[in-house]
Amino acid sequence: MQAMPTSPAYLGEFEQLVLLAVLQCGEAADTVSVRHALVSRAGRQVARGALFTALDRLETKGMVRSRLGPPVVERGGRARRHYAVTTPGVHALRAARAAVAGLSQGLEAVLGRP
Repeated sequence: MQAMPTSPAYLGEFEQLVLLAVLQCGEAADTVSVRHALVSRAGRQVARGALFTALDRLETKGMVRSRLGPPVVERGGRARRHYAVTTPGVHALRAARAAVAGLSQGLEAVLGRP
């Protein structure tokens, strides 16, 4: 019997948006910049708590990793947590995009062209 290929973990729509926002922010990806990217680029108003929950969930799934940056004077000497998308996170995003593209094929008349 042939082994089934393993598929990346499932990503919900908001998780996809958060991963894309982290990628857009690059090295500066902290919760403030990720939230700003979600608002400005995706038009999504995001509660801070929802963003923290999504980032924690993505870290648990191995899709992002985080590290503490240096202390910040504006934050009373507290450090900011910075995020980066991991290789499994990139694979999961690619799989999600491919699934949407596959399901969208032939529906241009209904959905319009991108």
